[in-house]
Formats: sequence, C-alpha cells, structure tokens
Amino acid sequence: MGAHSHDNIDWDAHLERLRAADDFLAPEIAEVVRRLLLPGDRSVIEIGAGAGGTAAIFVESLAGNGAGAQLTIVDTAEQLLTAAGERASDAADGVAVHTVRADAAADTLAEEIEQAGASPQADLVYAAFVVHHLPDQLAGLRRLASLVKPGGRLAIVEFGLQTRVLPADVGLAEPGLEARLLNAREQWFQQMRAEMEGSVRLPVGWPKAMAQAGLVDTTSFSYLVDRPAPMDESGRAAALRHLAMLRRDAEERVPAEDVSALDQLLDPDSDHYAAHRDDLSYLSASTIHVGTRPA
Repeated sequence: MGAHSHDNIDWDAHLERLRAADDFLAPEIAEVVRRLLLPGDRSVIEIGAGAGGTAAIFVESLAGNGAGAQLTIVDTAEQLLTAAGERASDAADGVAVHTVRADAAADTLAEEIEQAGASPQADLVYAAFVVHHLPDQLAGLRRLASLVKPGGRLAIVEFGLQTRVLPADVGLAEPGLEARLLNAREQWFQQMRAEMEGSVRLPVGWPKAMAQAGLVDTTSFSYLVDRPAPMDESGRAAALRHLAMLRRDAEERVPAEDVSALDQLLDPDSDHYAAHRDDLSYLSASTIHVGTRPA
C-alpha cells in the first residue's frame, strides 16, 4: 500500500492474486474513476500501486482528457511499482506514467515525488485502502492533501461494509461461521493499529478528518460489488481469496471447530472445498471520501 513493509512476500503469487482481483473488480473501479475524474483534469497521483489495475483505468480516462496528461504511481515496493507502471503504460498512448518509490508515512513524500521527476501536485490524489495503515492517519491525510493542486481533490477509499461470500450455514461448525471470522478480522485490525509504532487514534469519521486536514466540500459515496450465486470461476476465485485472508487472522481468535471448518472450505482435496459450491456469492461495499483543497 505504500505505507508499510512488503518483506518476505512471494511476489509472483502476490501479483497473480492482485491481478485477478483487479480483473474481478474492474467494472466497479471503472465507474469510480468515471465519477472522480473531471474533464479538465490532466494529472493524477495514485498512492499504493497494487498490480496496476486502477492505474490503467486512470490512464485510459486521462487519455480522453487531452494532451499533457500524467499519472504518478507511488509505493514502497519496487516489484509492485514495476508491474503497475508497465500495465498503466500499456493502457493508452499520450499519458506520461511516472513510478515513485516512496512511503506515504514519510514527511518527505512530496519531495521524493519531485526528485523522481514527477510533479509533486496533481488535480486528483487517489489512495485506496492506504490511510488506515498509516500510524498517524490525520497527519497522513494532511500529507496527501499537500499533494493536491489548489482546487483539486483528494479521494480516499476505505472500508464500508465487510465482504461476505458464504451462506449463513455452510454445514460445518455452528451457523454463522463467516460472521465469527469477520469479527476475528476486526479484532486483528484493532490490535494491529494499537501495536503499530507511533500509532495515533482517529476518533472521528473520515469526512470530518478530511476537513481537519484542511479540505473543504467533503463528500462521500459508496460502490457496491454484488455478484449473486451462482458465480463464475472468477467470482469463486475471489471468494476463495477472501476466505484465505480471513484464515490468516483466525487461529487464535475463533474456536478450533471454526478453524477446521475454514480449512476444509479452502482445501481443494476436501469434500467441502468452497470452489465446488454453487451457493457462494460476493457482496461488499467500499466508501470513497472526497475533499477539495481550497483554491
């Protein structure tokens, strides 16, 4: 995400997962970009590279806004920057793509972007699921707001409603397995925030925090990912990625019966392998908060 370490990662596998997620969510992200990007915008800074799916959509949209457009992608992970830069550069002609290895938690962020040969300010600064990883989230918002041209916008994407993929009763463990796993995930997140070095609480909602960061006319909207059962192969794969993420946080936070049930759902050799079910669905909502830097 550009704000924390990416050590000890199997990059080939990680990029494969990120690319699959990009493809799965492409229709919804294209609509988000359509709503955020104004006809007069010529520059975007994206904080957090991922595998470049969103960057590619930004490039395609910027290419239609006229000459002189540029996209700057910022992340701490060289592998992600390379992959995202290549995908974005291939998306359309006429848009300059810059990749900058920098940390969104560092006060030198704007300076590092400029040193890399990119403009340190843009019409739109976009950060998806990044700010909640920063130790001081309000300071992070102020830092990102400083990258916005006067009259431009900062857009951050944060969680709305937790993703759900399973029926209430999967026939393993007690009914409500996914609800318990999601609660464990929330416990993990709160512990992660509490133990983060330099962590500062943010006891206000995102729109108010953006106003405290100096932005005005703050608004919010949500996008829904709604793929009902039965899903195609890409949908089932997305559900499995979601369940695998929940597994990482489950060991010490849910009963052993729940861990065993989840392991069976994730095991291709199990009779209960989730990918063989025709009742998986994918339902989630994320929220975009947008604030304008005073002209």
